[in-house]
Parts: sequence; C-alpha cells; structure tokens
Amino acid sequence: MEYRNLGRSGLKVSEVALGGWVTFGHSVNDQQMVRDIVTKAYEEGVNFFDQADVYARGKSEEMMGAVLREFPRHTLVLSSKVYWPMSDDVNDRGLSRKHILESIDGSLRRLGTDYLDIYFAHRYDENVGVDEIVMAFDQVIRDGKALYWGTSMWPAARIAEAVEFARARGLHAPVTEQPEYSMLRRDRVEQEILPYTEKAGIGLVVWSPLAMGLLTGKYDEGRPEGARLTENENWGQNFLTEANIQKVRDLKPIADELGITRAQLAVAWILRQKGVSSVITGATKVRQIEDTVKAAGIKLSDEVLHRIEEILTR
Repeated sequence: MEYRNLGRSGLKVSEVALGGWVTFGHSVNDQQMVRDIVTKAYEEGVNFFDQADVYARGKSEEMMGAVLREFPRHTLVLSSKVYWPMSDDVNDRGLSRKHILESIDGSLRRLGTDYLDIYFAHRYDENVGVDEIVMAFDQVIRDGKALYWGTSMWPAARIAEAVEFARARGLHAPVTEQPEYSMLRRDRVEQEILPYTEKAGIGLVVWSPLAMGLLTGKYDEGRPEGARLTENENWGQNFLTEANIQKVRDLKPIADELGITRAQLAVAWILRQKGVSSVITGATKVRQIEDTVKAAGIKLSDEVLHRIEEILTR
C-alpha cells in the first residue's frame, strides 16, 4: 500500500480505501463476512475507512465499526457523513447546525469511536446558509468530535464559497471533497472540480471508481443476476449501455499486457491524478478487496494512458 496526503493537510490516507455504501447492511448482512473483508483490507495496508449515517440507516456504520474498534485507533482514518434524512422528523436531515451537531454523536456511537478523522457534508444544502454550515463543522472540530471536515458532491463554486468564508474568519475550512469519478463518469471532476480543488489544496477521495462493477468486466457477456447494476435500474440506465460495455472489453488487452486486472487498471487510472488522495472501493467478497488494493502504486506510462484515452473517447 502507498499513502498520500489528504490535500494540503498533514493527514495521510491509503491510496485505496474501503467504504460501506450499498454493501454492508445491504448485499452483505453476515457480520463474519464484514469482519473478513474489513480485516483483509486492514492487513493489506488500508487505513482509510469511509461510512455515512444513511448507509443502511446506520447499520453499515455498526457492522464496520464492530470490526474497526478492535484495531489500534491511531492506525485508522475513519470518516462518516451527514445530510440525508435519517427519519421522518423535519429536522433529522440537511445541514442545519442542529442536524450536524446531533448526527455526529449518532455516527460516533454506531462506529464505536470517540472521534472521526473526517466528517463530510454529504451534499450541499440549498436551504442553509454557508455561514451556518461552516460554523457548525468548525464547532464539531473544536469539540474534538472530528479532526477535519469535507464536502461530498458539492459544486466547485460552493466548495470555494465555504473555503473563502472559513479562511477569512479563522475557521476550519474543508480539506477534502468526495465526488463520483471513474473512467465512465469523468467530465464533472476533470472540468469543474479538479481545476479548483488542486489550486485550493483540497484532496479528492473519489467513490464508485469501478462504475458499480462495470469496469471489472463482469458484464462482458451480459447482465449477471444479482449484480448491482442489474438490480438498480437508475444506475443501469447510466452505465449499462453497449457502448460502455464495449469500452470495458477493449480495455482488457491493455490490462492483460500489464499483468493486472481491469479493476486495478481502473483504480490506477484514477490515481494518475495528483489531485486525488484516495479511491474508495466497496467489496462484498474478500477477493474483491484483495484485487483492488493491488492498484496502489501502479504507475501507467504515457503510452498506456494514450491508448486508454483513445478507447474512452470513442
């Protein structure tokens, strides 16, 4: 495993991270399987484990936390998120000061830890002023419940607004953004987000690097029953096109020549970006995390990157 600084901060995160979205508490409900996956990730050098309160309505945090609390806390970088509704209550959602300060306690309890390393605003909240949002996250840090905070899926202009407001007032500014980014979903990050975040010293920790498994090659021969894209029609419409499937097939010779899997190629391609600090992957089986962690440290030559680009831009 190799490690990178989280943006301009001093925090070092593993190039490959393990998250709990649509896996733990969803497709994986066996605690022993969660234990095996998380333990293998840790043994392979993963130190960054990403969660959110909304993942399986807290169950994902609980299942991952039950394993992580057995490891030395100083060896872990733990994150969670706040924004999405956690109940029908009118205040149990969004980025109000009330919801942020109450939600952090729930995540800490479920994860079984005294503090988070990173607390994310899971989306931008148009109904709350940037002053309230920034000051609430600053309070979380000053209370010792998180060490850093970040944004997830925020427009670049809103990230800039939060950074400028915080720095002008001596408050803690966001140090990371968590966007979706993959070979098949790249325009927003490359055209809007990275041009700002790299300049501002904000590190990206990206999610869905394998396009919900499509980039692994599992859909080469059709739609296997039980696969995530097959079961999720909205995601399937975005990714499961014949054009995308053919691109993934065309990537196989490149991966084969390099002696790596297409999953490793997809993650290494993301890590070519200096502005990316970590790639968050999910796993429903131990062999999946064993595969993706091997992408750390892989360097792709200019010639290989050119060949990949020709395939992706067809």
